[in-house]
Amino acid sequence: MNHYSRSLTAKRHAFGLLKSVSLTTTLTVSFSVIAYAQSSSNTNLQIEATGSQESNLSILTPTKILQGNELLDKLGTTLGATLGNELGVSATGYGVGSSRPVIRGLEGARVQILQNGLSVGDVSSISADHAVATPLQNAQQIEILRGAAALKYGSGSSGGLVNVVNERIQTALPEQVSGVANTSYETVNNGRAASGLIEAAFGSVAVHLDTAINNAQNYRFPGGSIQSQGQPAGGWIVPPEGGAATNYTGKLPNSFNNQNNLGLGASYIGKSGYTGISIERLNNNYGIPTPEGGAINQSQNRYDFQHQTRDPFEGFSSLKFSAANSNYNHTEFGLDGVAAALWKNIANEARLDLSHKNFMGWKGNIGAQITRASLEATDLASGSYAIVPSTKTNSNALFWIEEGRWGPLQANVGLRYDNVSQNPNAATQYPSSADVIVGPTINNPAPKNRNFNLMSYSAGGLWNFVKGYGLGAAYTVSQRAPSAQELYAYGIHESTATFMVGNSNLSKEISNNLELTAQKVLGKVRGKASIYVNKFNNYIYGNYIAGAVAVDESFSVVVAQQAAATIKGAEAELTYNWNQFGSGARLFADASQGTFDAGGNLPLQPAPRVGLQLAQQKEKWLANASYTYSFEQNRLAFWEVGPTPSYNLLNAGLSYTEKVNRVSWTAYLNLRNLLNEQIRFATTPMAVRLYAPQPGRSLMVGVRATF
Repeated sequence: MNHYSRSLTAKRHAFGLLKSVSLTTTLTVSFSVIAYAQSSSNTNLQIEATGSQESNLSILTPTKILQGNELLDKLGTTLGATLGNELGVSATGYGVGSSRPVIRGLEGARVQILQNGLSVGDVSSISADHAVATPLQNAQQIEILRGAAALKYGSGSSGGLVNVVNERIQTALPEQVSGVANTSYETVNNGRAASGLIEAAFGSVAVHLDTAINNAQNYRFPGGSIQSQGQPAGGWIVPPEGGAATNYTGKLPNSFNNQNNLGLGASYIGKSGYTGISIERLNNNYGIPTPEGGAINQSQNRYDFQHQTRDPFEGFSSLKFSAANSNYNHTEFGLDGVAAALWKNIANEARLDLSHKNFMGWKGNIGAQITRASLEATDLASGSYAIVPSTKTNSNALFWIEEGRWGPLQANVGLRYDNVSQNPNAATQYPSSADVIVGPTINNPAPKNRNFNLMSYSAGGLWNFVKGYGLGAAYTVSQRAPSAQELYAYGIHESTATFMVGNSNLSKEISNNLELTAQKVLGKVRGKASIYVNKFNNYIYGNYIAGAVAVDESFSVVVAQQAAATIKGAEAELTYNWNQFGSGARLFADASQGTFDAGGNLPLQPAPRVGLQLAQQKEKWLANASYTYSFEQNRLAFWEVGPTPSYNLLNAGLSYTEKVNRVSWTAYLNLRNLLNEQIRFATTPMAVRLYAPQPGRSLMVGVRATF
């Protein structure tokens, strides 16, 4: 077995062992890795991340990797729910059907979502009610990247980048047939879920099959659905009927969620590399819990191809080519069940990545990436466009990433150039502003082509001044082209209770981020702390226009505008690991706040949080508990109704694992929101935040088998 196969086998063995222990560790992945290292004779074992060339000691690795027990415990039906309690990460929350991560106060197009290193290809960045089209139930790991590591995959990710890894295209032959099966039931929404995964080898061909299904009814919540508020500020309109809207108790209407997916993969494993393909079908039907109600029926077909050659020629360690085609669509239904709008997005992406070997202390990558996307949104009643006209987006990019090591010093640099063009349907006919908007005159966008040249770069360093202790700094400039919606939108959006107006004259958005860090990575007590300042030129935001309302629905009018803005924040966590296997504690806190340089707060900013997590394993039992306190968010944009109330979130879990022959059986229970608190996220648009709290107290029970 060559070195490459041995390292992959070690990684898979560690991941499999972590999965088989239990389902309910709530601590950071460091606990699981440390605990395994304490019990293993292989003291050099390192868990490697998909998005890096180095081990977990590299400063180009993801800032967070969820895998093993930690991923299984935190796994939710949405990506936002799964990552929402990570350091510096919050979530939007349209019930439990749609939720994206919010990283350091940034969301939407500023947080790119990938699947196996390539774009998901959905329309979730356009609006928070559009779910991320990547299945999570059988994900092997989820990575969060920032800085130079993120530039490898895309520009404009000023908040960060999330990569969901499912390993359908395997890179090493399984030594034997292996798999996982899981089933669970949750009380808060009568949720029933099941998933399965199996991998095997036939000669030199590795095959993978995974599937999952999740059916959940409307969920229960404490108290009344409407957030108690005074009169709205800023002259904008609260969604229809305002405080007189139905104040539900018990179960929240239109908070159901039904998902199913199927994934297949096959790869040929040779001595010098591999070649593989995979296919995926995803279906997702979920409710939109706003006063207007409604639902979204989402589906996607995805096809992936990967090829890697190791040591392709002298001086280079790897040549990798990957490509994906995704055909996405969703239909939006009104409360009456009638289909109102059809969204389609066809995306094709390809990237070439060449890694070179050590040269004067440096290792790195050079590569190219091409993306083509075609977006269509059709109003089914009129046959015209819905919110945004048909738009083709083309992107061509070159990137270069390097990391160097010289004794106690590490450094990284990254450079990325993108050319992005937005090409709307030139024949688009916008309605007259006077016919659809009452109040101040609003200029219509123009369906004209736009082209943007983007140059993003990053440089950072880490000084390990004493063994186990380090000080670091990083500076990243990230440039982003406006999205099709920001440029060309013009129409009613029921799910956010707004009439959206784009601005076809927007300039590129530029983020300048400086971050300072301190860390301790050895010993029983470990920790890290960061402070950062992110200054934006031409920050793009939706400005609520006082006195302007849509004729049909009396919704607020929101116009895309730009302004200078700054986000400042701090994050810290401290971990303690006892000598016993699997025991530990974690204390963490994070806070960020965005402001316009001219005065006022950015919208949808997360509230500061503090939290404590504990876990204890004894023989075959594993118990854990986590507590998070989220402060009141009263620093709101002038048009936001608030404050967003503080809340206490207490979760706990217990599991028992028994191995019978080759199968490890784990019975588990998870208790969530034990205090039955009413929880509302400041990062959720008002149309949902004011009328749809998160689920109340819940018990989940399940059984998982790993072989």
